[in-house]
Amino acid sequence: MKVTINGDERELPDGSTLVALLELLDMTRGRVAVEINQEIIPRSQHKQHLLHDGDKIEIVHAIGGG
Repeated sequence: MKVTINGDERELPDGSTLVALLELLDMTRGRVAVEINQEIIPRSQHKQHLLHDGDKIEIVHAIGGG
């Protein structure tokens, strides 16, 4: 399936979950916010949230500072 991640198209296996994508992108350690098709996905749902062909995914890293 094809999804768009932060503006870039990417092929993923059918049945991929959001947490699998974050692992693939090495983004499981830090704090990230994920929006799929303009809906924020709570961290508690990352493991079970299935991705679908055509999803538009935005991933934002939380960076500390002040």
